[in-house]
Amino acid sequence: MQKETLLAQAGSRWDEKTGSVSMPIYQVATFRHPALGESTGFDYSRSGNPTRNVLEDVMARLEGGRRALAFSSGMAAIDCLMRIFKPGDHIIVTEDLYGGTFRLFEQYKNFGIEFNYVDTTNIDEIVAVKKDNTVALFIETPSNPILKVADIELLARFCKENNLLFIVDNTFLTFFYQKPLQMGADVVVYSASKYLSGHNDVIGGIIVTKDDELGEKLYFFQNSVGGIMSPFDSWLVLRGLKTLHVRMERQTDNAERIAKFLENHKNVLKVYYPGLQTSPWYNVLKKQSTGAGAMISFEVDNPDKVSRILSNVKVFLFAESLGGVESLITFPSVQTHSAMPEELRNKLGINDRLLRLSIGIENSNDLIEDLDNVLK
Repeated sequence: MQKETLLAQAGSRWDEKTGSVSMPIYQVATFRHPALGESTGFDYSRSGNPTRNVLEDVMARLEGGRRALAFSSGMAAIDCLMRIFKPGDHIIVTEDLYGGTFRLFEQYKNFGIEFNYVDTTNIDEIVAVKKDNTVALFIETPSNPILKVADIELLARFCKENNLLFIVDNTFLTFFYQKPLQMGADVVVYSASKYLSGHNDVIGGIIVTKDDELGEKLYFFQNSVGGIMSPFDSWLVLRGLKTLHVRMERQTDNAERIAKFLENHKNVLKVYYPGLQTSPWYNVLKKQSTGAGAMISFEVDNPDKVSRILSNVKVFLFAESLGGVESLITFPSVQTHSAMPEELRNKLGINDRLLRLSIGIENSNDLIEDLDNVLK
């Protein structure tokens, strides 16, 4: 069965008793036992809830994994992953990653875990920082916000040869365009707030593992700490998944048009979009992904224009986050990546001229006209 069909019918065949086409919302904390020593399979919603469990089963199937877990946020999901490591462990990380992930990793240094941030599109940089105590590689691809594309299969081979856990944040492209587990990754992590739900009305996170043993270990921490996705949010993500393919195809089509427009605009210095043939990551993207996604970053020619652009857009919304049906414009250096030291931001290209776009499903002509008006 093709992924579009699986998405459209996500959760639609679970309730055999009533035949409900929409997965019911089990908004319940605890479950009644039939008798002593007997259970319906559900006891307490922190440990398991029918709505959340269906979402987890759907995500495991769509991602091609063995186990999926749904969390209260993407950061809660990443925090759960960090709990499998111990003091003295060393982790190699994509350098231009989401600022919230950077902030969390910096806090884990207080617990004796070491991090090296490198350009994970360059295998030589990874090899150079690997140490005897290196235990994992954590990448975003495409990265946030510079949209660099790492070679997943190449890095998977490196991790296998060196016995490293390979974790991929797949938020920007999702399983619809890219399946890291099939290319050798061990774990995929998501902010479900983004494309999976797709309507800017959910905060959530997902982990999908390649094997049951790691999935069970992560479930232990999820259940112990309690950072679970609520039944209602689980239902919202399930509902969003049903239209993921339609949304992403439209958003990607729009993004390709807008990226080409920006590339040819006289007041734009640089465009970061891996779907452009001029992108240094175009060939890697085409090798491992079936689409370039709908995230674009670009630099304006004068940083003094940024405030005016953000204040005068009429179609784009000046807001953080991404992946929803509405198009958003973000100023990473003071919003999503403010937790990074200024010197590091500038080194990575996250400077005071950089703007990030999350392209929605609006008419692309309206979006281009809006950008053209504020870039003049």
